[in-house]
Amino acid sequence: MNHSDHAQNKAEELKGRAKEAAGAATDDDQLRHEGRADQGEATAKEKVSEAADKLKEGVDTVKEKLTGR
Repeated sequence: MNHSDHAQNKAEELKGRAKEAAGAATDDDQLRHEGRADQGEATAKEKVSEAADKLKEGVDTVKEKLTGR
């Protein structure tokens, strides 16, 4: 995963935490739920990105073994 993707996912997670906290402070259930959803989405994106990186590493390893490089 490149650093900008990681930073963007982290920023989305923090935004979700802020929304959740604001919702809790103002007793706004909708805002609190939106914050949790934002956090979940950021976490899912992070996991997909990590899985893609592992897959790319595996493909690169196979290519190296096949080509001898």
